[in-house]
Amino acid sequence: MKAPKIIKIEIFNLNIPLSRPYRVSYAYYEHANNTLIRIHSDNGIYGIGEGCPGTNPTGDTQETNFETAKVLAKLLIGKNPLAIDARMDEINRFLVFNSSVKSAFDMALYDLSAKQANLPLYAFLGGENRILYTDNTVGIDDPEIMKQKALEYVQEGFPALKVKLGTNKKDDVARIRIIREAIGNDIPIRIDVNQGWDVTTAIQTLKAIEQYDIEFCEEPVANWDNKGLKRVRDNSLIPIMADESLFDHHDAFHLADMGACDFFNIKLAKSGIHSALKINAIGEGAGIKCMVGCMDETRLALSAAAHLVSARPNIVFADLDSNLCLSEDPVSGGMISKGGKITLPDTPGHGADIPQDVLKGLEGITISA
Repeated sequence: MKAPKIIKIEIFNLNIPLSRPYRVSYAYYEHANNTLIRIHSDNGIYGIGEGCPGTNPTGDTQETNFETAKVLAKLLIGKNPLAIDARMDEINRFLVFNSSVKSAFDMALYDLSAKQANLPLYAFLGGENRILYTDNTVGIDDPEIMKQKALEYVQEGFPALKVKLGTNKKDDVARIRIIREAIGNDIPIRIDVNQGWDVTTAIQTLKAIEQYDIEFCEEPVANWDNKGLKRVRDNSLIPIMADESLFDHHDAFHLADMGACDFFNIKLAKSGIHSALKINAIGEGAGIKCMVGCMDETRLALSAAAHLVSARPNIVFADLDSNLCLSEDPVSGGMISKGGKITLPDTPGHGADIPQDVLKGLEGITISA
């Protein structure tokens, strides 16, 4: 059978205000400014992907992604979209960093290939459809406000909370104390520091909150400081999860080899599906369980991420709640999320799409043969 060829690639800017702005240790987020990629093959099948840039940690912006996508599109035109290894190797050899725009191409290629195989993405990846559960995130704020949000999310049925920290020991301990006292002892609390502490502060603060039964701590120190991350892990009873220090399988190998963390947080905006599979394989080989997290993506990217979680049993945590922060939902199909429970469709590909009437209203460009 003749292999299909890519005949055109569409690039769009997708901008959505957040209905629930939030603060992390290094930034305050009010808008999702994402990139959509739609790859069309000559057999009438297309795949769609979404990338969420972040000046920290991904180092890119919507503006740079739009221009970069034009170049990457020209690189792929006329080639076989089903040869994902070859296409992603070309992209990664041509361009370093810029992970979120590369992940949008990656997602579109996997969506197209799974549609070509007439399989839902989880099955295309060799997995089965599992019911998943996500936490909900409490951004940095006054402790009383954080407590009220935590209570609200628990009442909505979310099985776990992710609490943002990363200011100073006194305030961060107060945040965890008041939240744990409010929600009781049955709901897991996961903390995410987003590189906000130095090594000494991390060790001291984690020791101070051990009593509050913390499930794990994400990226307590700067993403470049893997030795510091290991020092924190060696001195903490709370398990440590690598996030901003983990972009690809090379990072995963170094972190595992150093014994720097207990868990990996895979985000498609950093790795794409192609590298995510390799990160998980390294984790599985090293006895490191994984989580799939998110940035400010719509249900489109979240659906692809949920398929990845469903397909790999070594991925035991899901942090796929960014759609709850958006003021609108432009996505048709895809995953359904209610009270923390995520269910996946059995339609081919990742199952999510952006309707044509929505795309017509977006800034975009088409690159064709």
